[in-house]
Amino acid sequence: MDISFIHSLFLKCNSVSIDTRKIGEGSLFVAIKGDNFDANTFAAEALSKGARYAIIDNESYYIDDRTVIVEDSLVALQALAKFHRAYLKLPIIALTGSNGKTTTKELIQVVLAKKYNTKATVGNLNNHIGVPLTLLSFTSNTEIGIVEMGANHKKEIEFLCGLADPDYGYITNFGKAHLEGFGGVEGVIEGKSEMYQNLRANNKLVFVNLDDPIQVLKSDQIKIYSFGLNNAAADVAILDVKANPFVTVRYDYTTIFSHLIGLYNANNLNAAITIGKYFKVDDVQIKEALEAYVPENNRSQMLKKETNQIILDAYNANPSSMAVAIDNFLQLEGNGKVMVLGDMFELGHDSLEEHNAIIARLSKANNCLCYFIGPDFYANSIEAENKMFFKSFENFSDYFKNLKVENSTILIKGSRGMALERTLNLF
Repeated sequence: MDISFIHSLFLKCNSVSIDTRKIGEGSLFVAIKGDNFDANTFAAEALSKGARYAIIDNESYYIDDRTVIVEDSLVALQALAKFHRAYLKLPIIALTGSNGKTTTKELIQVVLAKKYNTKATVGNLNNHIGVPLTLLSFTSNTEIGIVEMGANHKKEIEFLCGLADPDYGYITNFGKAHLEGFGGVEGVIEGKSEMYQNLRANNKLVFVNLDDPIQVLKSDQIKIYSFGLNNAAADVAILDVKANPFVTVRYDYTTIFSHLIGLYNANNLNAAITIGKYFKVDDVQIKEALEAYVPENNRSQMLKKETNQIILDAYNANPSSMAVAIDNFLQLEGNGKVMVLGDMFELGHDSLEEHNAIIARLSKANNCLCYFIGPDFYANSIEAENKMFFKSFENFSDYFKNLKVENSTILIKGSRGMALERTLNLF
């Protein structure tokens, strides 16, 4: 495979696509096999829709000189992305973590965009396919690239860093996410820290939250630029954080009034502030960027439905993010609180235990009505006046349609597969 030749073809294209439903005029189509389809069969369709070239790994679908045959299309995509990253030589910030990485990525982007031409991972395209597509979206006009990296097993971050070759890195936190793939919390820490290993080996820089002892420990012997709450050792001293319900952050002579809900979002803002300061973005511009940012896609959104205030946080959930969301919700002022909590996925053998721990966390929340949805919460059902358990969303929906909830503050949180945004239709 002559990757330099493939790259020369790529430079003649406007974009890269792996989906014929989203083919752009003059794009490069890469036929990536799926679990239930052979994308090589779509090469002709891609070219007919306007693709300039198609990369395939089955010569039976060769069409003409617009078709490039490789041994493995996915490997070719990854190799092309790595080659393109080296070709551009632009600074790249990589970030990973158990919770908050997509929100943090978006906050970093809006801050840096005040001064630089930045480009970042779109949505959560952060895996072995998404990261190459992100790298290939960078152009000679891109001044800073921001690459989000997700992982559900060890060696994945190591591989993604090998493609992106980051100059800077940030790990949001180490929590109880993807325990099944990582083999437990220690596996999560080891897996996420692969980013630190890459940055250390290449003498690069990492942004560190000094209030997180794991970050401090694992970033040993790496160049760091840090932040911390009332920490004199920090490069950026965060003076105060509050959330009721929206997060307010104060540093230096600047106060940020955000549209983000929950103290668990404070460090996401702090990281964006710190990275902005490192790259010499003016404080006034940092404030403008962060105060203008409004979350969407079911991530900590504050919605009004008739007389109810709803915190919709249904994009995803794991034991760590669920715990901090609950703690934040309980400290909010006012009565009439309702929680709708859905099962957390990918916890393996720890699943029942972790769901039970969430229920136990709410043992003293007597002023809050709690609805638990999903088979793992249901398997831990207890008798309690303010707690109800439903095996499926349909069971919950059938029950809830006969209720009238008014003048309440409602938290909706669960894993993506639970699709708890459907609950909005019930209010």
